Amino acid sequence: MNSENDRALREHLLYLLRGGGAHIGFDKVVEDFPVELVNRKAEGIPYTPWQVLEHMRMAQWDILEFSRNAAHVSPPWPEGYWPQPQKLGDEESWKRSVESFRTDLKEMERLVEDSATNLFGRIPHGDGQTILREALLIADHNAYHLGVLVTLKRLLAGS
Repeated sequence: MNSENDRALREHLLYLLRGGGAHIGFDKVVEDFPVELVNRKAEGIPYTPWQVLEHMRMAQWDILEFSRNAAHVSPPWPEGYWPQPQKLGDEESWKRSVESFRTDLKEMERLVEDSATNLFGRIPHGDGQTILREALLIADHNAYHLGVLVTLKRLLAGS
């Protein structure tokens, strides 16, 4: 791939990771999320907004660590990717999850931005994954669950 195409691909990936295009950005969703709603459940939905945020944080962290650390061991599926159903968050845990999520997302962005990162090269400790695939996985997973958070906010706030 020539350097112009490489740069364009990286820019497109960063745009997607940051919530560009048809997606909503993470900060837009969490900036005014009412803290009093983070532990409430909407009828028919088995998790709270805080549990969704924690799931997003846990999954993104795992994908990032897998992408850059051969010694990383992923948590068991699916229980290692969700907080315990009875576990509740509060304003502090919400803020910690938000900050941790932002930090890990920035780290994935750094991997993508770094021209030394081979986006198409197989991750040596994986079974065919590439940084390109993992970045797309994060963008896709985050977009899905940000949609869930927007829906939960609307349902719980009554708007």
